[in-house]
Amino acid sequence: MINICLHQPEMPSNTGNIGRSCLLTGSRLHLIRPYAFKLDDKSLKRAGMDYWKDIDLVIHDSYEEFRIYTEGKRVLYSTTKAHKYYNQVKFEDGDFIVFGCESSGLPEEVLNSGDGECIKIPMINNTDRSLNLANSANIILFEALRQLDFPGMD
Repeated sequence: MINICLHQPEMPSNTGNIGRSCLLTGSRLHLIRPYAFKLDDKSLKRAGMDYWKDIDLVIHDSYEEFRIYTEGKRVLYSTTKAHKYYNQVKFEDGDFIVFGCESSGLPEEVLNSGDGECIKIPMINNTDRSLNLANSANIILFEALRQLDFPGMD
């Protein structure tokens, strides 16, 4: 199982879309508080459709709680500041892939914690913009699942 982790997400529609992808791929969704919406937000449910109640969801009250939860497990941080592309990693069953919030990505203290490896999606370098969070999560999630031969999927 792949674990998709959202660190302090801000947009319920992105979280709903990522949750839906997690459900339909047998992946687990982790949310690290605080987040900028309530889990009963209409746009979260709209994006997650009627699937939201079935999502394998773990909520962490803080990044520190998440660190304790993942101790001894492999954690990968998706960031535009990485030097290694996501397709250069050999994904493993049980990996945790962490994404930052939409407006600022992962905080420097998380990236510099030494707890995990940083990966990125290649993009044109002449802009301060990056891909939408839900799109980014899906790109990396499906590469991980492809490498694992799409476990439990047909």
